[in-house]
Amino acid sequence: MPKPAFASSPTRILVLLASAVLVAAAGFAFYYPARRAGAPLIGGPFALQTADGKTVTDKDMLGHPYLVYFGYTHCPDVCPTALAQISDVLGKLPGKPVKTLFITVDPERDTPAIMGDYVSSFDSRIVGLSGTLREIDNVEKAFRVYARKAESKNGDYAMDHSSVVYLMDRNGEFVEAFNLERSAAESAKELESYL
Repeated sequence: MPKPAFASSPTRILVLLASAVLVAAAGFAFYYPARRAGAPLIGGPFALQTADGKTVTDKDMLGHPYLVYFGYTHCPDVCPTALAQISDVLGKLPGKPVKTLFITVDPERDTPAIMGDYVSSFDSRIVGLSGTLREIDNVEKAFRVYARKAESKNGDYAMDHSSVVYLMDRNGEFVEAFNLERSAAESAKELESYL
């Protein structure tokens, strides 16, 4: 039985190639950290409170690169480890105007005062932020953060959450997920390149 002409023709190759390009373009548009239709894929407006009652907004962060990390003060290991690593990186940049925002995913327990007390154990350029449930929910959505309460048998709870350190540039735009799995000096060198 003869093969259909389409099966071996250049037309089939072009159709397959065009399909592959469309799939790749769709994947690129979904994952590439840039703007789509005028809105950032990651990041956006926020207004959250510090321990001393000040409101920090995305506009306050303009002019210098900064890191954003979401976690909570009852976190047993991942959050303090990440904040310690960030402190090591910031320690390699003495006097540089680089801050880190540590935003709670557990505003029911993490008041601004508790966040301020918690971050006092780390580099002084790490700012603890909290807000209302709605404010935290909005900033989590803006940064594509996963966070969910995980109830335990004793009535207490933990928070399951994504653990990404976001690098934002001087214009408040997302650059990349900041890599802490390298030496503090290497991370600091990259961060300094955005100053």
